[in-house]
Amino acid sequence: DIKNSALWVSIIALLGIFGYVWLRFDKWQFSVGAIFALVHDLFFTLGLLSLLKDIMPFSLEFNQSVIAAILTIIGFSTNDTVVIFDRIREFRKKFPTEDISKTINDAVNATLSRTIMTASTLLIVSLVLFFFGGESLRGFSFTMVIGVIIGTLSSIFVASPVALDFIKMFDKKTKKN
Repeated sequence: DIKNSALWVSIIALLGIFGYVWLRFDKWQFSVGAIFALVHDLFFTLGLLSLLKDIMPFSLEFNQSVIAAILTIIGFSTNDTVVIFDRIREFRKKFPTEDISKTINDAVNATLSRTIMTASTLLIVSLVLFFFGGESLRGFSFTMVIGVIIGTLSSIFVASPVALDFIKMFDKKTKKN
C-alpha cells in the first residue's frame, strides 16, 4: 500500500512540476529537462538503495522515512533546476541574440557556486543525521546523502542539456539562429 501511494504521489508531483515549469518559463522544453532530471534522480537513488539493501549494516527498507527522503530529494532537485532555469531566462532577456547553447552554459556557470554551496550544506546536515541521528533516521539520512549528490549532478548535467536538446529540436527561432 505504501509503495502504491508513493508511486501515485510521485506521478502527481512530476505532473505538477511539469505544469509549473512550463507555465513559469513559457517553454515546455524546460519542463521536459526538469522531469528528465527528476526521473534520473528517482531511478538512480532507488537503484542504489536496492543494490545496497543487503550490503549496508543498517536497514534500507522502503518505508515512510525513505519515501519522505525521496520526496525531499524531488523538491531539492526541482529547486536547483528552477534556479538554473531562472538564470537562463534572465540571460535570454539580457542577451536575446546570443546562441542558446552559450546562454545555458553561462547560466549554469553563474549558478554553479550557489548550487554547490546549497548541496554542501544539505549534505553536511544529512551526514550529521546519519552519524548522530540514531537508527530510526539512518534510512532517511542515507537516502538524503545519495539524493543530494545525484540531485545536484542532475540539476547541472541533465536538466539543462536535455532542455537545450529539445529547444534545438523543436524551437523554430533557434533553428534560424
